[in-house]
Amino acid sequence: MTSDSAIGIFDSGVGGLTVVHAMLERLPREELIYLGDTARVPYGSKSAETVARYSKMSARFLLSQGVKMIVVACNTASAYALDELRASVEVPVLGAVEPGARAAVAATRSGRVGVIGTLGTVRSGAYPRALEAAAAERGRPVSVTARACPLLVPLAEEGWLDDEIAEAVARRYLTGLRDEAPDLDVLLLGCTHYPLLRAVLQRVTRELFRHEVVLVDSAEAMAVAAREALAQRALERTHGESRLRCFVTDDARIAEVAQRFLGRPLDGVERVDL
Repeated sequence: MTSDSAIGIFDSGVGGLTVVHAMLERLPREELIYLGDTARVPYGSKSAETVARYSKMSARFLLSQGVKMIVVACNTASAYALDELRASVEVPVLGAVEPGARAAVAATRSGRVGVIGTLGTVRSGAYPRALEAAAAERGRPVSVTARACPLLVPLAEEGWLDDEIAEAVARRYLTGLRDEAPDLDVLLLGCTHYPLLRAVLQRVTRELFRHEVVLVDSAEAMAVAAREALAQRALERTHGESRLRCFVTDDARIAEVAQRFLGRPLDGVERVDL
């Protein structure tokens, strides 16, 4: 493992490419290796044990590629498998939950934070724990209200990002959140798919809450955290240009769907068995 080694990133599907997009902007000299476990997506509706097992398989594959860091782009995998991964591998492991939680606590003024994510992520309770820990570091209280929004994932993958259907679904979910926590001023997007729906989520939150709600993108927060972690360990790559290698466990529709998340066409995708 050297500074020239690649950063490994994995997710249950293609949503983690929003993290890749953010990292390509924040870390323009790094080589990135992305693994999407598209044959077994979604993780959000699976048991904790299954998610942990799949996550360890993904991590082993990335380690076989000689990576210097593993980034768990999947919020559900971060919630259920991060501690096991950190205990079992020798490279730094960064999850999705902690960076997003720190960014949300830094952004809130009222101390009321909302979280939306998959069913698995919300059930895990990982975000409330991380938010409370981040708030304790800053010496300020925080109140957290979480809501599962599973239908937002297929909307993002279908490209229905800012139309009447997406708006109706977002309003249905966020109305319940508003009723529980009308004074929240930060909404943490606890799923890598949700940044694609940012425009409609922002519009609906303004309508329902009648005050400005800051949307915190965990993908952007992860890119910042990855850069800081590399700098602390003197593992930043200081020369060359970024490069992305992409692996998936099933390549059906990958070219069509992946471009929405990455923001550009994929140069090539390799299919692997874990």
